[in-house]
Amino acid sequence: MTERSAPARVEPAVARRDFLRLAGTTAASFLALGATPDRMRIVASLTSLSLDDELTRRNISEGNVTSRLGGLIAGLKQRGWVEGVNYRFELRSTFGGPDKMKTAVQELIELKPDVILTGSTVETAAVLALTKTIPIVFATSNDPVGNGFVESLAHPGGNVTGFTSSTAEMGGKWLQLIKEAVPDIARVGVLYNPATTPRNGRFFLDSVEQEAAAAGIGVVLAPVSAPAEIDGAIGRFSEPPRAAMISLVDSFLVVNRQAIVAAAAKYRVPMIYPFHYFMDAGGLMSYGPTLEVRSADYVDLILRGTKAGDLPVQSPRKYELLINRTVARSLGLTIPFTLLARADEIRE
Repeated sequence: MTERSAPARVEPAVARRDFLRLAGTTAASFLALGATPDRMRIVASLTSLSLDDELTRRNISEGNVTSRLGGLIAGLKQRGWVEGVNYRFELRSTFGGPDKMKTAVQELIELKPDVILTGSTVETAAVLALTKTIPIVFATSNDPVGNGFVESLAHPGGNVTGFTSSTAEMGGKWLQLIKEAVPDIARVGVLYNPATTPRNGRFFLDSVEQEAAAAGIGVVLAPVSAPAEIDGAIGRFSEPPRAAMISLVDSFLVVNRQAIVAAAAKYRVPMIYPFHYFMDAGGLMSYGPTLEVRSADYVDLILRGTKAGDLPVQSPRKYELLINRTVARSLGLTIPFTLLARADEIRE
């Protein structure tokens, strides 16, 4: 267990030339790695976040090799791919609604990229709707078989593969953890957007409801479809009987994490989140997969001729529990030592 303070605020985005420095040196360094610059490849990527979002800026900051995009560029460099020398990187944001997503996806398809890296289930579905030939690597997907992306995890088939980020049983685990932090809860609210969470929420809800039934806790669904609905959805759990909330894996919730965490603090509602991104925004606790940037492995293989459908879908190898004791105290909570002892990181 490690104990450290929350990370400092991320500085404004670096210039693109600084970002490229992460990947590139010169053509000579590329040739020294033994590769052949026969043609310029195109590696395309989508993000559901605004390009001005703090998390996006952090992802493409120079030297941030643990982020999805920074790690991709650094990983490709290690494998002989140098941005601006033998491949070009194209990033588009789908933030702004269905029309914006349609435009962003169409722009990338028209570039005829050698591979497209997607960051959410919704993005993957949007790309697959337009191409069955361009290789796709999803950086995260919770239910790729159920969503019809792949035939099986071991043998995806088609033009897509990638990495899962959670299992259906995570719903019950989140309930167990939040109940340990708030032992006297009588009900739990589940926050999600039906349009952007796996199987409209049912992927996780089944295990939440099973665990809740065993613990004698009522489950109250709190679906939201627009940012303006977040405050009210969380505020309804500030009144008796005692309640806590679970935030599902959902790209909409990640985009609106600041508003969610702010509303939880405003109404003093304890909430557990699936990603550390919410902790960086001031959340109480999170439990989810440890971020492992492995997409460069698959992008490299695809650029060298391997079919995406021949690469097995990989699952997380480790999960981590983060707790913020300062936030807990502000909510009037005393986190049990037994729970703190299992935390991978405690923030103050």
